[in-house]
Amino acid sequence: MENEKKLESFVLVHNIAKRHNVGTLARSATAFGVSEMILVGRRDFNAFGSHGSTSHVRFRHFHSLADAKVFLKERDCDICGVEITENAVAVNEHPFKRSTAFLLGNEGTGLSAKECEICDFFVYIPQYGCGTASLNVTVAASIVLHQFGVWAGFSERTREGNKFSVAERPFKQAKKNYCMETSESVAEERRLKRENLANGFFEDTGKEESPSNLLDTLFDD
Repeated sequence: MENEKKLESFVLVHNIAKRHNVGTLARSATAFGVSEMILVGRRDFNAFGSHGSTSHVRFRHFHSLADAKVFLKERDCDICGVEITENAVAVNEHPFKRSTAFLLGNEGTGLSAKECEICDFFVYIPQYGCGTASLNVTVAASIVLHQFGVWAGFSERTREGNKFSVAERPFKQAKKNYCMETSESVAEERRLKRENLANGFFEDTGKEESPSNLLDTLFDD
């Protein structure tokens, strides 16, 4: 197996339907050693349920799945779709080879054909009871990320009493839960938003971002 320092995990989220799930995903991401959460499409999110963990994981935004794939492939990272497909492997069989980004689909419909196209392989979570057809996206993410951490040999966090110790916040969080990068990316975001609104893709809240926030970032280095 590769050296632990060379192994990383990422969470790849594409137009998640319930934005408050990003907060709970961030909590699981920090618990299981995720390097970055990558948001594709809409960049705003609700930090509810994160319990401050959004300050312990970096966020990155891309406008398209293709751009996100280029970024990950430049880092020699596989893309794993978390979905029950014909060729999916049980996650507890640890079918991993290198650093891996886990693509989580829409809570209602799962991964789309376009999302599946960028995946190198798929994993599913075996179930043993008969009362539900699938798991909540945040529960599924927690299980998959834990299994990857076991395979990668991530070091267990130290414990204090009956809980794990929490580090000082390494990143300064902006006032708004909005993953932003450059003025060019913001201009592109606004163009796509107008198109999406025209197509009825997202609900218009009637609120515009202030121009003074164009160069703000979610975290300061």
